[in-house]
Amino acid sequence: MSALHSTLKAQKRALRSSVTSKLIALPPQTIQEQTNAVISRLTSLPVFQKAKSLSCYLNMPSGEVDTASVVSEVLESGKIDRTLFVPKIVNKSGQMDFLKIYNKADLTSLPNGVWGIKEPDFFWEGKPRLKALESPDLDLILLPAVAFDRDFARLGHGKGYYDRFITSYHAAFHKKPLLVGLALREQVLEKKRIPMDDHDWSMDLIITPDEVLYKPASDSPEVPQPVIS
Repeated sequence: MSALHSTLKAQKRALRSSVTSKLIALPPQTIQEQTNAVISRLTSLPVFQKAKSLSCYLNMPSGEVDTASVVSEVLESGKIDRTLFVPKIVNKSGQMDFLKIYNKADLTSLPNGVWGIKEPDFFWEGKPRLKALESPDLDLILLPAVAFDRDFARLGHGKGYYDRFITSYHAAFHKKPLLVGLALREQVLEKKRIPMDDHDWSMDLIITPDEVLYKPASDSPEVPQPVIS
């Protein structure tokens, strides 16, 4: 590991600890109020309304935007051609895929996985679930984070699950979905606060309770940002 990489990891670790301490102190009512505002902004966006295939994280018990209403809306929208994927941790080495959720009953029956987050099994009604890495039509991914900054950098939990998935998806289909971060106020930092490594993907949009942040048009979401080796 290079000295630069070690420094980046240490900086991220310190920032992660600082933000997490603030998130832990948030009352559940505050998180729910902010969640309602974020989800209202998200569901009014044309990119969300027009998305036929999307992935949405299932939130941790606390400290991040609650996505229960989003996944329910997608499943209850009545659009036969709309596909919902949710994350599935494949192994502890940082590998993750997104698996299809077929209906509301499927969603409510999901068992708890890593960190108390519900996760699908690889099979549904005796058949393998559709994987996002088998689907070239994934339009957007709704991402959680410990924090985002106003340069559209994302600070995750340090495992690299999302960055590895996005890199794998880009390698498989030579494109990437629109990356949309959902953030509480306490998770939005000023510019250049989050150090970025070569393999880190930045967001195309960040949705907060107060605003929707759009990456400048010159940074096209069709152009991959990280160095793909």
